[in-house]
Amino acid sequence: MRTKVIFHTILFLAIASGLSSARALTQEEVAKIQAAGYTQVSDIKSTAEGMTAKAVKNGKDVRLVVDSAGQIKEQK
Repeated sequence: MRTKVIFHTILFLAIASGLSSARALTQEEVAKIQAAGYTQVSDIKSTAEGMTAKAVKNGKDVRLVVDSAGQIKEQK
């Protein structure tokens, strides 16, 4: 629950700080990221690849890309 509140706050701040013209993560994408086992989602940015974010899965820091089709991929 706390992670969800933190993530929504970060998402709101990212949009408010100038990403409003870029594609933002939808609530469905947020739920999909969390359902896939990712926590501590932060540093959300719009890039040519899609929306990128930092997260934690199984205790390891990962970088995610959510493409225009909503697919979640870990960057290497």
